[in-house]
Amino acid sequence: MDIEQIKQDIVTASHVLHQQGIAAAFGHVSARIPGTDRFIFPPRMSPALVQIDNLLELDVDGRQLAGAGRPNTEFWIHARIYKARPDVQSVCHVHPPSCVVLSSLGETIRPLHASGAVFKNNVQVFDHITLIRTRELGDQVAATLGPHEAMLLRGHGVNITGKDVRRVCVLTLWMEEAASYQLRAMSAGKPRYFTAEELAVIHPQVSAEEVSNRAWEYFSSRAKQS
Repeated sequence: MDIEQIKQDIVTASHVLHQQGIAAAFGHVSARIPGTDRFIFPPRMSPALVQIDNLLELDVDGRQLAGAGRPNTEFWIHARIYKARPDVQSVCHVHPPSCVVLSSLGETIRPLHASGAVFKNNVQVFDHITLIRTRELGDQVAATLGPHEAMLLRGHGVNITGKDVRRVCVLTLWMEEAASYQLRAMSAGKPRYFTAEELAVIHPQVSAEEVSNRAWEYFSSRAKQS
């Protein structure tokens, strides 16, 4: 995928997250420039307003290399995850309401429906209450994430990582859906979470390429229509 397509996917993903109620005035999606320690990052504005011509370029040490705008202040989340995880090609940080509530209850994502199975039982929680505005905090966030795809920041939001922007966007939507279902189940009774054995069966079905591609096709088309 060329850099212009990556930039377009950042714009589309930003608009999808806004259109789906995951991001309002705040939140950001980024993408690594393939084979480098640099990444494309939105300026300090709502995801709804992100366009190709206002995207910035930063590196893993926090230097702004291109673009006229100011980066979002929590760029350290992205920079230090890219530094710690060469395999990660895209990062999303947003504040989905159900995820924020779940983390504030001392809980994490515990799968109980098909799409949530993609997270298995590996969603870590960053317990420190603060905005991630320093290299040191970015490194702590990356360490908490470890080798996994997703994490909660208690009372704050989520970080989702993956192999490309499209996948990360879909995972973000699935994570909020999982949190919403979990909260509803907790309020109604005692949820029957998927066991390790059940996750081993269902996880490959929901994490397949064609499944997330189908979800991206749907959500991106909705965003373009709105």
